[in-house]
Amino acid sequence: MITFLQQSASMPTPARVVLFSGLLVLVLAVTNASTADLITPDLQRAEVLAGLAAVGLMLVAVLWTRANPRSADQVDLQGEQGLVMDEQTSAELREELGWGSHMLLTATPAATVLVYWRGHVILRRGLIRAVAFEPADICNRVMERETTISLVNTELFPGRTEFDSVLQNLPAVVICPLGKNGVVVVGGWSKRCFSQSDERWLEGWTERLKTSLEKNRPD
Repeated sequence: MITFLQQSASMPTPARVVLFSGLLVLVLAVTNASTADLITPDLQRAEVLAGLAAVGLMLVAVLWTRANPRSADQVDLQGEQGLVMDEQTSAELREELGWGSHMLLTATPAATVLVYWRGHVILRRGLIRAVAFEPADICNRVMERETTISLVNTELFPGRTEFDSVLQNLPAVVICPLGKNGVVVVGGWSKRCFSQSDERWLEGWTERLKTSLEKNRPD
């Protein structure tokens, strides 16, 4: 009973209402059957329907909870809010980098953004660290295969220390390729915080950014 109450306490309020409505229907059906003087076919049919209704309501409550899971808590990330951009970046490219990184930080759960291109970090924005970044196994795989990799929970990946130079203890990271010459690394505030829509938006922007980089910064 205690376990049941603990589980119900974690449900969304509408799901709890549905759950206790189902329990109430079940209790009333059992009480009605136990206090009846005569068991008739009509009463039996009514009890069966009431039981099915009660079970159905409780099932709806469970499915409701699974369809609306609690979001993971934000991690208290340590870093300084800032914007660092390579001085050799052209005005046109600075505008593209500024616009794209601003959108990522305001329209998605991103806490930090890093852009690495042909051996240089050309942008850090959001929470940042003054530590040199060097791509390792995961980033190299992204560039080699030109495929986005999403680490929804970095605790499950031994190579997560690769991103400590971006920001320590990032709970979620998305790495998107800039062709074979660079990557955009986006770190999130909590586990599983990036949706498929966020990833598609990031991939669309990196395609546009790659074109700007090849045009304005071929080195």
